[in-house]
Amino acid sequence: MENQTVAPDVVKVLKHNRMLLYRHIATRLSLAVVLFAVPFVAHLLAWDAVLPAFGIPVALLLLIFLVLRLRHGSRLEVCEKVLRTYPLEYRTRVLKKESEWKRLGDVHTVRLSVRGQHGAPYLRAISASTVRGWPKEADDGGAWFAGDIAFGGVVIIPGSNDMLFVQPADWEKYEQERTQAAPQRKALAEQAGITTLLEKEPNILLGG
Repeated sequence: MENQTVAPDVVKVLKHNRMLLYRHIATRLSLAVVLFAVPFVAHLLAWDAVLPAFGIPVALLLLIFLVLRLRHGSRLEVCEKVLRTYPLEYRTRVLKKESEWKRLGDVHTVRLSVRGQHGAPYLRAISASTVRGWPKEADDGGAWFAGDIAFGGVVIIPGSNDMLFVQPADWEKYEQERTQAAPQRKALAEQAGITTLLEKEPNILLGG
């Protein structure tokens, strides 16, 4: 088993998650092309085109959801900024309280803690690469965190190099702490792009 107390290679982590994102996009685009093509193929072969024609609206919905998830659910860019701004720190425990299915991706409520310390806050976590599901390697032990708990940050799962973007589950609870934070602390959060709440479910009717 990989030594979990050795900090992961950030370049490899970003490359891994970027490839997962590209694979996700390629799979959805390929499926949409097939669904668009079915009615035309059915027409050329003189099949009953009524049922295949349903593939077109399904393909359109697939593309709409893909655009929404890329716009609102992909956090690779901000994760890269966080990793350039903050050092990685090891947390010995990752506790998942619950998961929610949302259009932007699966949103997990988690707690990162260090053995012997109490009071770790709950965080909302979403895959940086839009991949759904909970990384099973997170149940094996700890994880690496970079960021500022009051603003947000990045969690890297040892073994898989899966990356989660996190912000406080109760964003308003830390508003005073963020407002009264020292100038240097605010400057780091600004540099990392985590001064505002980013985990927001998109409105499919308005596209935002």
